[in-house]
Amino acid sequence: MGGSQLNPLGRFSDRVADYVRYRPSYPAGLIEALRERARLGPGSAVADVGSGTGIFTRLLLGVAGRVFAVEPNAAMRAAAEAALAAEPGFISVAGTAEATGLATRAVDLVTCAQAFHWFDPVATRREFQRILAPAGACALIWNTAVQTGAFAEGYEDIKRRFGTDFGAVRHEHLTSEARFGPFFGPAGWERQAFGHAQTLDWPGLQGRLLSSSYAPPSGHPGHAPMLAALRQLFDRSQADGVVRMEYTTELFFGGFS
Repeated sequence: MGGSQLNPLGRFSDRVADYVRYRPSYPAGLIEALRERARLGPGSAVADVGSGTGIFTRLLLGVAGRVFAVEPNAAMRAAAEAALAAEPGFISVAGTAEATGLATRAVDLVTCAQAFHWFDPVATRREFQRILAPAGACALIWNTAVQTGAFAEGYEDIKRRFGTDFGAVRHEHLTSEARFGPFFGPAGWERQAFGHAQTLDWPGLQGRLLSSSYAPPSGHPGHAPMLAALRQLFDRSQADGVVRMEYTTELFFGGFS
């Protein structure tokens, strides 16, 4: 996945537990849209590429017969296997977007949830064309934080101030819609957006931030000051002991030609 200094293969290995517990899931409307657009059902096969700890894979298992969870990071893949191994149709695969290891024309849909910005788009396009059935499609998905309001603006400021390489790795900087035209080709793509949110108490907010690859870990000189600033933000923003983190969940859906 990618060949740059931002290569993600080991970025999340030391924060898998926080990722599992505190990363947001995805809205039901998104899953229904995928089910309808890709005509998913018990006979369908999906490749969830960059599947991580299986957050999105779990949702796909509710609408497709088989889901290949393709993930190169061993620690994240093990977390998905621990959570989903008993689920019918779950298949764990050690692979990358550029070399999934799947058979030619093996799947009806490829999904990339919170992952496409790490991939080499040229090699990934070639691999997705290979593994997709002739009428297959690809769905690129992100939970993008809403950055309006006092809490959201304060959280964004903490990420900017303390993140070790936040500006370089945030997906809004690594992916722009201009890249989608060459990726999907003349067949084009369509965008849908869905509202989504997390309600987080103090441990949840702390874990949500620490699940990010740019958050300085324990022992780093920025770790304690970051958590102190986060606690101050929580205390002035909370209502009944929780804060609400708003997202726009974006779906970019298309085929290849």
